[in-house]
Amino acid sequence: MTFFKMLAVASTVGLMSVSAASATTWEMPTPYPEAEFHTKNVRLFAEDVAKATDGSLTINIHSGQSLFKHPEIKRAVQTGQVQIAEMLMANLLNEDAIFGADAVPFLASSYPEAEKLWKAQRGMVEERLAKQGMRLLYAVPWPGQGFYTKEPITSLDDLKGVKFRTYNSATASMAELMGSVPTIVEAVEIPQAFSTGVVDAMVTSGATGLRTKAWDFSSYFYDLNAWMPKNMIFVNEQAWRKLSDAEREAVQKAAEAAETRGWAMSKEVSDSSATELAGNGMKVSAGSDELVSQLKEIGAKMAADWEASAGADGAKLIEQYKN
Repeated sequence: MTFFKMLAVASTVGLMSVSAASATTWEMPTPYPEAEFHTKNVRLFAEDVAKATDGSLTINIHSGQSLFKHPEIKRAVQTGQVQIAEMLMANLLNEDAIFGADAVPFLASSYPEAEKLWKAQRGMVEERLAKQGMRLLYAVPWPGQGFYTKEPITSLDDLKGVKFRTYNSATASMAELMGSVPTIVEAVEIPQAFSTGVVDAMVTSGATGLRTKAWDFSSYFYDLNAWMPKNMIFVNEQAWRKLSDAEREAVQKAAEAAETRGWAMSKEVSDSSATELAGNGMKVSAGSDELVSQLKEIGAKMAADWEASAGADGAKLIEQYKN
């Protein structure tokens, strides 16, 4: 090999070594399984980031609570144990009511309303995360929430004393107001919770009902569209600042695309879920007038309680949303 060829090979190897050394890997926990549309969207987001950065930033996704349990995820990002994560925003309701604006029953129960609420809520969420050393990237709503039961229900009397699956403090409060027994069960644990008798009914979206094959353990789905909680994807601020300008721009563009795509995916699942659940033998309805009226009364009480706990920012958020 000539001297010049040796020099060329050495230079190439050197460049490859520098490139490998400068590559960054982010670890990303999400509490949801691979089959959930949120997880599919997150994987597309990671692919977009890797492509736009030519592999200089890789995001490793750990789905189904495999790295951290849902309640541990926010702290894991805040303390730098991981760089990025996904979680249900309303799970932080007890920390700050602003995070739970989308968990108030019947405040926003359609996609246009949910979009308006997010526009009013977003800046406040960003501000709160920033104070804790984190940065919001994007958020995507679940389809409207409904009830899954083994027996038919026509009023809340039918749910009194029933072990009712909930997933955060807001849904637990609703279950208590209904006279049910609230039982926190994460999404990945739903089938087991029903099969072992931990719960006999639940509140969740049509998307989760499809993914968990709800027809195997329940017979009725009440498509109430009671509220549309959002998952948020957020990063550790120090990890964000370690990226190059080009990498940050790539992540931001991928996040914007993921938010647009995620809302479209959510609506698509919402439009098809009731039909698919019915096709698998479930009895699907919008609920009786009495049931819906009773739930709206509970929603009004929860809305008043939420506004009281959210203070001036809560009042400002509601004013912006309604106007």
